[in-house]
Amino acid sequence: MDRPELSIAVRRTPEEVVLSLAGEIDMLTGNRLVNAITEVLTEPTPRITLDLAGVTFCDSTGLGTLVVLSRKARD
Repeated sequence: MDRPELSIAVRRTPEEVVLSLAGEIDMLTGNRLVNAITEVLTEPTPRITLDLAGVTFCDSTGLGTLVVLSRKARD
């Protein structure tokens, strides 16, 4: 059975950066999300929005990743 991979589309406006996620957030795909957010954080942006409408599954590792990224973005 094939797993849906995590795809990340980034849209930038002067007010925010929107990352639209599709697929699964878990221990196998979490690093991809971390890398995308880390790249976004290299440039100042007033707000980062995660659009999770396309996420089909998120395990405890994925939730932990989202919490860590939230703290990192706040700092």
